[in-house]
Amino acid sequence: MTGYSAHVDTFARDNLPPRELWPELIFEIPEVQYSERLNCAVELLDRMVAAGHGERPVIRSPVGTLTYRELMARVDRIARVLTEDLALVPGNRVLLRAPNNPMMAACWFAVIKAGCIAVATMPLLRARELTVIMERAQVNAALCDAALKEEMELARGACPTLYFNAGTADSLEQLAATKAPQFDAVPTAADDVCIIAFTSGTTGVPKGTMHFHRDVMAICDCFPRSCLRVTADDIFCGSPPLAFTFGLGGLLLFPMRFGASTVLLEKLTPTTLLSAIEEYRATVCFTAPTFYRQMAGVAFDYDISSLTRAVSAGETLPVATRELWEKETGVLLIDGIGATEMLHIFISAAGEDIRSGATGKPIPGYRACIFDDEGKPVPAGTVGRLAVKGPTGCRYLADERQRAYVHDGWNLTGDAYLMDAEGYFWYQARTDDMIISAGYNIAGPEVESALLLHPTVAECAVIGMADEERGQIVKAFVVVKKDVVADAALAAELQNFVKQTIAPYKYPRALEFRASLPRTETGKLQRFKLREP
Repeated sequence: MTGYSAHVDTFARDNLPPRELWPELIFEIPEVQYSERLNCAVELLDRMVAAGHGERPVIRSPVGTLTYRELMARVDRIARVLTEDLALVPGNRVLLRAPNNPMMAACWFAVIKAGCIAVATMPLLRARELTVIMERAQVNAALCDAALKEEMELARGACPTLYFNAGTADSLEQLAATKAPQFDAVPTAADDVCIIAFTSGTTGVPKGTMHFHRDVMAICDCFPRSCLRVTADDIFCGSPPLAFTFGLGGLLLFPMRFGASTVLLEKLTPTTLLSAIEEYRATVCFTAPTFYRQMAGVAFDYDISSLTRAVSAGETLPVATRELWEKETGVLLIDGIGATEMLHIFISAAGEDIRSGATGKPIPGYRACIFDDEGKPVPAGTVGRLAVKGPTGCRYLADERQRAYVHDGWNLTGDAYLMDAEGYFWYQARTDDMIISAGYNIAGPEVESALLLHPTVAECAVIGMADEERGQIVKAFVVVKKDVVADAALAAELQNFVKQTIAPYKYPRALEFRASLPRTETGKLQRFKLREP
């Protein structure tokens, strides 16, 4: 790390893992070699205005279109609110909570420009989950869309919170309106932390992944340059939340790196995404395989002739989904694997390099190989653990799980892969108990914990079950307490209970009652027996 840091609050640097537990970072391509002082908000916004993109559209939405210059003015006003009204200092953590809309984007850039650290959270999270994140990141303030106020109020505690899209006198917009539209960005170091992105762990305890300003720029200068070949005329759209690093990159950072624009929509279904592509004449789409499969069946009802690139990530892409989408639309799917720990996609293929069924090859700037269980490389054609390294890598916030993710300088993603003789990587399965359903990472133990809060549940176990539509679904095996009637009504009650306790997308779509669960003599749950037919 550089000796220089702009952070007055040193929480982030103090809680980085020990240097010897970091992955090896490689900067092999010139595009990812940055100066020691770097503020990614300045690079993606201010410099684009200075380069002549000021009057070009950057964000398109149902509430109107913002140009780069208009967005910069809004960002600068919000940054003044953060530093003047909330008295935040560089290094403070700011929780962000909103669906995909222009204010969420402006708040993200304002936090970064002020030298603070953005802690973006999924809109569907409940107060219980928000509280854990706020405590682990020791959040100093929160900016929240008024539509999500209820759970925020339950979780906020002593955290100062400003609401936006509220239409009230004390809203963030009203405070920002009193500020001058100029703000001198904090001259952060390239290796100052600017993001703490939380991802579910296999134990159900969320992990905070810490990323630097240079990491944000690196993901902009790797995948979209090599696989998407973005131009300023491109219009991006898609479904992943900006709180998900897949969405942050694909729907905000990537287009802005090239002077392009993005479409931000708060609620999307497969049909409304198709409608958005048609209405805004989008050229690049980011979403999960589940959406592509559902969109393929009705794509003929929409004019999506503007679409030239479609990126699939967040879960494994079934060959049948790829073939159906390409048959119905004529647009090739660009598959990719990324990780919150790596920030974004590191293996992919586009155009003539696509091999149906394969994820692709390491994109320029990254390396990948396959390890056996002892951490040694295996020859082509052998299934093993995927290992990757590049200009980004895993740094957990004060978490012992860092030791398991990084081995001998390599990031171990938790995926089982096979590399063929041509260097293509083929996904096999997850190597841990993470359930990936419709692009969401769901930790089985977290769902188990929620179920166990219900007074009728004696014990339970949760696994992922293969599903043609969603890739996997959450399945729960439940043992009820004595004298409790285990019937369909109770099953529905338990499902609704989980929806109210944690994010609704985590609830068990399948639930089976059992008299007992398979365990070893020492009491250890045998999940593999639950996966047997």
